[in-house]
Amino acid sequence: MDLPCGAMLRATPGPPVCLSTPRLRLRAALFSSPRVQGPPTFGFLLDIDGVLVRGHSIIPAAREAFRRLVSPQGQLRVPVVFVTNAGNMLQHSRARELSALLGFQVEPDQVILAHSPMKLFSQHHERRLLVSGQGPLVENARAYPSGASCCEVLPRPRGPLGFKHVVTVDELRAAFPVLDMVDLERRPKTTPLPRNDFPAIEGVLLLGEPVRWETSLQLIMDVLLSDGNPGTSLASAPYPHLPVLASNVDLLWMAEAKMPRFGHGTFLLCLEAIYRKVTGRELRYEGLTGKPSILTYRYAEDLLRRQAARRGWAAPIRNLYAVGDNPMSDVYGANLFHRYLQRGREGAEEGKPRPLAAQSCVSILVCTGVYRPPGPGSPGPAQGGEEPPFHGHRDFGLSPGLMEASHVVSDVHEAVRLVFQKEGWALE
Repeated sequence: MDLPCGAMLRATPGPPVCLSTPRLRLRAALFSSPRVQGPPTFGFLLDIDGVLVRGHSIIPAAREAFRRLVSPQGQLRVPVVFVTNAGNMLQHSRARELSALLGFQVEPDQVILAHSPMKLFSQHHERRLLVSGQGPLVENARAYPSGASCCEVLPRPRGPLGFKHVVTVDELRAAFPVLDMVDLERRPKTTPLPRNDFPAIEGVLLLGEPVRWETSLQLIMDVLLSDGNPGTSLASAPYPHLPVLASNVDLLWMAEAKMPRFGHGTFLLCLEAIYRKVTGRELRYEGLTGKPSILTYRYAEDLLRRQAARRGWAAPIRNLYAVGDNPMSDVYGANLFHRYLQRGREGAEEGKPRPLAAQSCVSILVCTGVYRPPGPGSPGPAQGGEEPPFHGHRDFGLSPGLMEASHVVSDVHEAVRLVFQKEGWALE
């Protein structure tokens, strides 16, 4: 559903919100006297690209938002975590970048990358995995430093993911040069001797879009079709295939360009289509992390709870506000998690259930990224009542109601003002 920025959609939690004069009502509420503030009982899940930054440039509204969120002493007034579907950087590097842009100290454990919840997949940490993506792949995937634990219910968020044995696509290509044949310039000039001393691959770890898609697609397929022994050939493709873990299913994302760019979801779509065409079967995932997966929101809720505990805020964090620019990942994920909370499910890690303190997750869509409200010259609805194309991942399915934001606002500053008004907090 397309509405102008600043309009309000039906709120997922609570009664419908009038569309007529939301800005006037918000403005009036902002000048009313707030109730006396105690410890916060709410927190923010903020997307980064398209909400706080575009490429390497900060969106001006983000500075204004953090003037509201940060006290004169440089402390956050409420719990905040940054939830991004990017993953081609280290957690502490992203925290350092955000600190410079926003003007206050962002800690690494406030940043959730798309692959961060993979720390929970400890059953795969001992496997030898082919890892695909770009940036500091090995640093992100490797095991915890000596003395740290990767077997907690929710591991401490600092540090890498806990996978102890990873092989990059470049390392696999170097071991088997004849596998990569698309680029004529990179083909081997002579036929190398076959390798029989290369340990078998036991799974595939997809952390983000690679640079050379044709190479990664070919070698991932080789691993899956050979049951982890790409130097050999099997009479038929094994099924079920080796475990595949993937993070970030965004089809598109917003950078400096006027139109969205391909995301890792586009790469996964290519891999799934190739696997289905070659084998006649569906590629299956052992786990998908990043928005809109419930696991990612549970992980974020846990970090908000820990952050509040460190600050000495005893009141439980009941209301979560997820601010994003992508209806399919940010809005869909927040509404999916809200539905999960409303159904009263209790999450479980390592077979130990723990009730979540959060009671609601409110989706707030901003107009500074992927989402663009219809303008005066925008085309009307498709003829014949056709639905708009579904940009989500196939494993999450199409549920149009989950793509309707609780609120649509112009930018993150307006989102913060809205939340403070709803929670009765002063705009200091």
